[in-house]
Amino acid sequence: EGHFPGYPIMPGVLLIETMAQTAGFLLLWLNKFEQMPFLVGVGEAILRNFVPPSSVLDVRAEIEHDGSGFASMKTSIHCQSKLICNARTILRFLPFPNEQLREHLETVARAVELPDWTGS
Repeated sequence: EGHFPGYPIMPGVLLIETMAQTAGFLLLWLNKFEQMPFLVGVGEAILRNFVPPSSVLDVRAEIEHDGSGFASMKTSIHCQSKLICNARTILRFLPFPNEQLREHLETVARAVELPDWTGS
């Protein structure tokens, strides 16, 4: 609300964070929550359009490369089929720092209805 008084838009840094979170949850799901992906880089970020309040966003992540403990992801956000922004996000896989964090992320994944990763 206060980003630009009288002209509220979603801050660009939150758009980038949204793409990074989406990429991270995709990687968590694909590796069955066995390792934690940490954001280590953002490149080629382009903020193309503004996002007003109450917009419904379509956030996408696609693996470009996965290996050597790192993943490079193509990420983007669309609103009403219009490209809002895109970036390359780089994530590094590390062991979970504690079981509590892994359990929390599994709870969030269930809350957003991520498909079952347990195989049960």
